[in-house]
Amino acid sequence: MSPIKQIPLLIFLLSAWFSPSAVAQLGEDETIAHLWNEEVLEGIRNDFARPTVHARNLLHTSVAMFDIWAAYDEGPTENFFLGKTWAGFYCPFEGVDIPETEEAVLAARAEAISYAVYRIMIQRFADSPDGDITMFNINTQMAMLGYDIGVTSTDYQNDGPAALGNYVAEQIIAFGLQDGSNEINAYEAECYSPVNPNIQPEMPGNPDVIDPNRWQPIELTLFIDQSGNVSSEIPAFVGPEWGEVVPFALDSADLEVLDRDSCSFHVWKNPGAPVHLDSTTVAGGLDDSWKWNFAMVSVWSSHLDPTDGVMWDISPGNMGSDGGFTTDPAEFPEFYDFFNGGGVHPGHDVNPFTGEPYEPQMVPRGDYARCLAEFWADGPDSETPPGHWFTILNEIMEYPEYVLRWRGQGPLIDKLEYTVKAYLALAGAMHDSAVATWSVKGYYDYTRPVSAIRYMAEMGQSSDTTLANYHPSGLPIIPGYIEVVEEGDPLATWNPEAVGEMKVYAWRGPDYVEVPFIDEAGVGWILAKNWWPYQRPSFVTPPFAGYVSGHSTFSRAAAEVLTLLTGSEYFPGGLGSFPVTMNQFLVFEDGPSMNFELQWATYYDAANESALSRMWGGIHPPMDDGRGRQIGVEVGIQAFHCAEGYAFPEWAAGCGGAGSIPGGYCPGDFNADAVVNVGDFLMFLSAFSNDWAGAYDFDGNATIGSADLLVFLTLFGDICP
Repeated sequence: MSPIKQIPLLIFLLSAWFSPSAVAQLGEDETIAHLWNEEVLEGIRNDFARPTVHARNLLHTSVAMFDIWAAYDEGPTENFFLGKTWAGFYCPFEGVDIPETEEAVLAARAEAISYAVYRIMIQRFADSPDGDITMFNINTQMAMLGYDIGVTSTDYQNDGPAALGNYVAEQIIAFGLQDGSNEINAYEAECYSPVNPNIQPEMPGNPDVIDPNRWQPIELTLFIDQSGNVSSEIPAFVGPEWGEVVPFALDSADLEVLDRDSCSFHVWKNPGAPVHLDSTTVAGGLDDSWKWNFAMVSVWSSHLDPTDGVMWDISPGNMGSDGGFTTDPAEFPEFYDFFNGGGVHPGHDVNPFTGEPYEPQMVPRGDYARCLAEFWADGPDSETPPGHWFTILNEIMEYPEYVLRWRGQGPLIDKLEYTVKAYLALAGAMHDSAVATWSVKGYYDYTRPVSAIRYMAEMGQSSDTTLANYHPSGLPIIPGYIEVVEEGDPLATWNPEAVGEMKVYAWRGPDYVEVPFIDEAGVGWILAKNWWPYQRPSFVTPPFAGYVSGHSTFSRAAAEVLTLLTGSEYFPGGLGSFPVTMNQFLVFEDGPSMNFELQWATYYDAANESALSRMWGGIHPPMDDGRGRQIGVEVGIQAFHCAEGYAFPEWAAGCGGAGSIPGGYCPGDFNADAVVNVGDFLMFLSAFSNDWAGAYDFDGNATIGSADLLVFLTLFGDICP
């Protein structure tokens, strides 16, 4: 009997071993929402690496959990979907009988959430590449919880919580089949088609490109996506029409409908066109912003050598602090360190929680850059960037210092309530980041570094008009990094025809990595027409356009949500970290050369690092970054306030506005002990100078300052009703 055919028998046995009382064993430190979110994340890892699709899956399962929690709540929390109309889709709901005891309410919520997420996952993941594994996982989970997967009733008023879960799933699935994603046709684009022929990275150069500003499909002998799925087909552009998907909180004012190539594109938060190649300037070189952007990616590729002697202090004391970002290409040279790598990061003087400086951590730049490129690529376990930020949220909620207070203020909240409300906010931000980012990607259809660098290499050089290989669309000459192959060059020893071609000092590529577990490609001079991103040779670059960067958008949006959610931009205790192990962490090649930790003081530090990692990974130029971050800022704040409007409608502004939560429902009583006293004063001081709207912001100017302190002092000693 095959392992898959044995699944029903195993589920039957598990059902006999476990009973519904297993729910009670979750205890205070684990919630049914977290348990099922982990199942969704594992389902994503077993599916194709599709950030758009999985941001949507995370939102729909989070909506299901939130609405089920709210259905059993007698307080003011509003359903998001049940009994509401979402983009023209009405979901009828007549309410449920709420059990009389807290234990019974908890059990009902757990049962309904389990059935809802289970049914949605069957719909979304059964046909994924490792769908059998995912189905085994969730069937086993249901059995361990003591739930009968044979219960399919949706009559929630008569058949209880399981039926409610089935009903919620049924309605969300129906909504998803008409939400603009084209799920019914495997999310395929209906109009978009690429203008360029395929690039073939396994062959030198990029000779057939028609428009160097536009995206090219990647043609490989064997394509393996970042979730490890193998295909011999040329991957299509993922989500070029994703702007048509119904958003969570984006406003109609954020939308433009633009035409290109006989297609109409829904473009959200349009950042304007990226820079394009100037093929007319006689000797532009680095004066051409397009060439500057892509040349920088090649130069940063030279940083991927841990033996070059460059050591960096990668602690938050040196690498932290939000130095801002820029969306103006004219300002890029001031923000990005073209030759040494990195951006503006002055560091944090002290950990605000301990009052002590951050301990320095000296690491080879080559190890740091390589680990960033791999860590942030799709998450440590390929859960895609939206899922990666859910893993971060799940982890920080387990920090001992984490406090379950909304915005870090007011009364302590039950962990299940806090979790489902936090998931709604983060999922809304990840979903709308995908909608906005991929709407821009589809319309502008912008090139990737591997296409641009190899194209310029084919043309020659654009800096010296006196040389035979001059072309206005060629690579700029940068001594020590991008040069012309001359007579006697080692690259011409076995290839005399290389004389006159362009060479780059960069990561040498997968041809130098025979066994990734023990080999390193290293950095050296290679022909520019053979330049590779720091990625697997079976992947090369994501199958969708570059502008704007999804990592920049997702990460900044998540940082905004986590900052608002926790009331502080800092990780709990002032430090978040991820350990990397010497000679074990890297997958593309051997390394790193030592043990160390990736560390962040703030959520913005982590988001900034994610954005920069894509340049060291050879995936994005600076052009894709800043405007992605700006979209993330706006999307994250909008999504948080929209979610908050449903989670706390009595004092949150909701969708389209920035709410203000009164701590403990009484001005000045931030710790909800019914009196404005010293404890509240200490909380106020911890927020002083923060730039965000909240209960501490009495004058409503989005900054906690001296005017707010004066108001607080007038409240000191008040007894709350």
